[in-house]
Amino acid sequence: MSSTVVARWVVLGALGGALLAPCAWAEEGAVPAGWWSRTKDTMAMTWASQQYELYVPLNAWHNRSKYSAEKIAGYNEDPWGLGIGKYRYDADGDWHAWYAMAFLDSHKDVEPIAGYGFQKMWRPWGGDFRLGAGFTAGVTARKDYDYIPLPVILPLLSVEYGRFALQTTYIPGSSGNGNVLFTWARWQF
Repeated sequence: MSSTVVARWVVLGALGGALLAPCAWAEEGAVPAGWWSRTKDTMAMTWASQQYELYVPLNAWHNRSKYSAEKIAGYNEDPWGLGIGKYRYDADGDWHAWYAMAFLDSHKDVEPIAGYGFQKMWRPWGGDFRLGAGFTAGVTARKDYDYIPLPVILPLLSVEYGRFALQTTYIPGSSGNGNVLFTWARWQF
């Protein structure tokens, strides 16, 4: 890795630390004063959780209406990788997590991603079966962008039973760029 890439990651780490440091100061029982305070408290409680989950990427489906058959044939849709996260369910039963994952992207290059995820959960039939919809906000980096840290905000959907979930996001884009449905398994231990 070049010194420029390392320097970018050091700057990103320092900025991330500065943004996350207030989360560590939040007290679980504190009454939030406003939106920002509630957000910090929620993120701090998730960070303090002692519950962990494992992520296993399963598929990276490239939207056939946005790519030529030749491009699709050259893309990797088996995103081998692994990830880990700290999660919790709040008083409403909604899922929150801090996570980090690395996987092989469309060109079979390693792509790391780390961030925070939230999903509003529904239990349409009660019991252990759940449906979730929400978002993730984080940072990723790709070889074709010289591993420059890139911010991401993406939708999340899941189907869950007990400690197992199939979770997915759609990476938007234009013709020949993005437009990937990325799916992974999530196991809570």
